[in-house]
Amino acid sequence: MCRSIKTLRPPMTPEVDDEDIRAAALQYVRKVSGFRAPAAHNRTAFEQAVDAVAEATRQLLGELEVRGRGPSRPASTPS
Repeated sequence: MCRSIKTLRPPMTPEVDDEDIRAAALQYVRKVSGFRAPAAHNRTAFEQAVDAVAEATRQLLGELEVRGRGPSRPASTPS
């Protein structure tokens, strides 16, 4: 686990926005790929992975139930 990825679920982090989700997704993809910044020929795959992880994170956070609170609210989506 990347130590720099913070917990995003309530009540650990009461308000989570797209920037928080994107940052966590980026850190995860960096760790898994071993690239801090991918070369041009890997950039598309890298960015697609970040987008997929961010979307999976939004879905997860939206569906988690915190005891005594019911389902979490879905995080905002990019405009």
